[in-house]
Amino acid sequence: MKKRVTFGSRIGVILATVGCAVGLGNIWRFPYMLGVNGGAAFLLIYIGCIIILGLPVMLTEFFIGRHSRKNAAGAFKVMAPGTVWSVIGYNGVLAAFLILGFYFVVAGWTLEYIVQAASGSLNGKSATEFATEFSDFSSSVFRPIMWTVIFIAFTHFVIISGVKNGIERASKVLMPVLFLILIILCVRSVTLPNAEAGLSFLFNPDFSKINSSVILSGMGQAFFSLSVGMGCLITYSSYFGKETNLQRTALEVTVLDSLVALLAGVIIFPAVFSFGIEPTAGPELVFITLPNVFSQLPFGSLWSFIFYVLLALAALTSTISLHEVATAYVHEEYHMIRSRAALIVSLDTVVFAVISSLSLGILKEYTIFGLTFFDFLDYVTAKIMLPFGGMLICIFVGTRVDRKILKAELTNEGTVPFYFFNTYSFFMKYIAPVAIGLVFLNELGLINLITSQFK
Repeated sequence: MKKRVTFGSRIGVILATVGCAVGLGNIWRFPYMLGVNGGAAFLLIYIGCIIILGLPVMLTEFFIGRHSRKNAAGAFKVMAPGTVWSVIGYNGVLAAFLILGFYFVVAGWTLEYIVQAASGSLNGKSATEFATEFSDFSSSVFRPIMWTVIFIAFTHFVIISGVKNGIERASKVLMPVLFLILIILCVRSVTLPNAEAGLSFLFNPDFSKINSSVILSGMGQAFFSLSVGMGCLITYSSYFGKETNLQRTALEVTVLDSLVALLAGVIIFPAVFSFGIEPTAGPELVFITLPNVFSQLPFGSLWSFIFYVLLALAALTSTISLHEVATAYVHEEYHMIRSRAALIVSLDTVVFAVISSLSLGILKEYTIFGLTFFDFLDYVTAKIMLPFGGMLICIFVGTRVDRKILKAELTNEGTVPFYFFNTYSFFMKYIAPVAIGLVFLNELGLINLITSQFK
């Protein structure tokens, strides 16, 4: 049997796995979710959910990946051969592939904005002009597709270079640069006039803002921020060596991932309040509102350029991990050389990404259940496949896996203490599936439908 490749160092494990978790969800989704859900109150809920939900589920996926030493689909074939549990793995692989179908499009937008910032094209425009130009660009045919294909090519190059020479080496460069840029932008943002209002919004909670919707939104953001349920963590942990401390790695990755989201908030909200922009701007915060903010700063083009490089790096670490999920599956399950497997995945995602991009423009009239192809891929993965997969993972480990095997893997055969194992085991069996199930129902809008019947 061929020995499975592993990451070459502990720092490689940490940076690669942090890169797997960190993405546009931290720098794009988290700030606007915090903005529309009341600021610091949402932050407290988010941190609580990260601790009680995200961390244990991440640790569980680490167990599955390293114990099976397989890709996301193959893992369940090894651990529960001949059963229907393999549907969890197939769900993860398919989710990762479908996410790439629209994620590459958004990632491509970051390259457009890098070029515009470098050329000074983002200077001297009104908020209305930013909104109009973004709409015109995202709905056009050629430029979005060109940048999307270029971004796919960057990702493909890293993937074909392998686990050590590609993913690990890229992570050792990308993640430190990403954190450096975050810190530089944080320092600039907190020195703006009236920055303290933005920091107060971020860190001074108004507990009256907390309601069931905010709690469920915080739980959902924690869940998606850590890339749970899409096969990435299972795939990456299958490359962990037997000496890797799974508990410590899960804690370190969770802390660093949350830190990136928090720093993104420190960058955005002082700037937003400094220029009198509503923090509830929503998803367009990054591509419409922030260019307006940067254009009003001294050396605005420089700050815009730095920010969009940051956004592109975050997107790249995510596309690498998502691509690896699909590539590892094709490579191992179909006994195909890695380069060919990666090429198949890249070419297929080009097709899906092109259709996604065109669905925002010339194909917008062609819908699936009333959604454009871009929005459909987003909806079916984020609201159905990821929470469904995460819930089934918890149920599988809680009911199917022998506790002795689980404990042995998580303690490196007893060499690493796990003081809260019984609490963790109870949580995974009884609490986590219910909590994730609530996120699932909320994302589908069923909780609002049910509660409305009692009003």
